[in-house]
Amino acid sequence: MEIEVRRSNRKTMIIEITKSAKVLVRAPYHMPLFEIQRFVNEKSDWIEKHIQKMLEKQQKEPMQEKLTTEQIRELAEQALEVFPKRVAYYAERIGVTYDKITIRNQKTRWGSCSAKGNLNFNCLLMLTPPEIQDYVVVHELCHRKEMNHSKRFWDEVEKVQPDYRERRKWLKENGGRIIERMER
Repeated sequence: MEIEVRRSNRKTMIIEITKSAKVLVRAPYHMPLFEIQRFVNEKSDWIEKHIQKMLEKQQKEPMQEKLTTEQIRELAEQALEVFPKRVAYYAERIGVTYDKITIRNQKTRWGSCSAKGNLNFNCLLMLTPPEIQDYVVVHELCHRKEMNHSKRFWDEVEKVQPDYRERRKWLKENGGRIIERMER
């Protein structure tokens, strides 16, 4: 089994099975290689099970056409038109302020909110239904009240979107196929 190790400034190790059914271990810079190997050995049953799941998924779902640089640029331009309006609308409803809005093309995040109130949104959200875009906007704006994912945070989201669980579920189930289209 081939394993790729990516080190970063993180505190814990995780194992990820990529869309191409490869094993990726994300580990802290300081983690000795023998510790990583031990961790992988301990999780070997889990790894095998999830590789098999990913291979089955690949057979069921045809590969999505990759987006060109121009298509990504167009999505970003559309997002620059859509998100400031949606953010302004929901910020007023939630009762929060925000600073800058930035549109990015990211492989791992749909949105983020900094402590200073800067909001980032993934341009690939333009490939999702409007109610999913609104969910991400509300999610990030609620971080202006709670900078975590505590019960209080989710209560804030629910005040604005009582059906947020369905929207979140849609994103979890369908988001990977959308992000796959960007990866090169």
